[in-house]
Amino acid sequence: MEPILRTAGTADWMTIILVASLLFLVLAKRLFYTRFLNFIILPFNNKYIFLYNKKEKLVNWFHILFTVFQTTNFALFVYLARKTIAPPNDEYPFMYLIILGFILLFLLVKTTLQLANGYIFGSNKVVSEVIFKKLSYFNYSGIVMFMANLLIVYVVKTPNLVIYGAILLILLINIIGWVTVLRNHQKFIANYFFYFILYLCALEISPFIIIGGYLQL
Repeated sequence: MEPILRTAGTADWMTIILVASLLFLVLAKRLFYTRFLNFIILPFNNKYIFLYNKKEKLVNWFHILFTVFQTTNFALFVYLARKTIAPPNDEYPFMYLIILGFILLFLLVKTTLQLANGYIFGSNKVVSEVIFKKLSYFNYSGIVMFMANLLIVYVVKTPNLVIYGAILLILLINIIGWVTVLRNHQKFIANYFFYFILYLCALEISPFIIIGGYLQL
């Protein structure tokens, strides 16, 4: 594959986003080196979950840095995938920022609703553990998004294969995360099975349907 040149304006702002997101990744590695090494093998080894699931959970700098890295790359990946799979006739100004804002708002609302449900059902501890595990795997998939973004912006001329391959890897990583959650919390899920199905449809499956619909518009 030969490197390709994008239009200067497009490449410039995408380069800024990619470099900025990479800084968050480097910071996470530099400040939390041991934790980073455990995190980087997450899909193949649950050591990271066992070590950090019981302490700090969502509110810690490593998790925050990786969430920023993931969301910025997720928004860029959706933006690039949309332009490739279904090029829009009219592109709204600042579309990337609109996508990023939607993702951040959705994650905030989703996490708040999950924590609220944990409070209502008196299961804050279990719900916090579930959120931590799912977000850890989702954050890990940000690495795949970052690599895909690099290839799409700077390397490949027809990025369809990269996009579909990245989507499959992202789904696979998050499926591994869900299997881990289901295996570790079978009893809790069985006790609230009806609410779990509602949650699954409303907050886990529907976002993928919305994104899929957006890419096909």
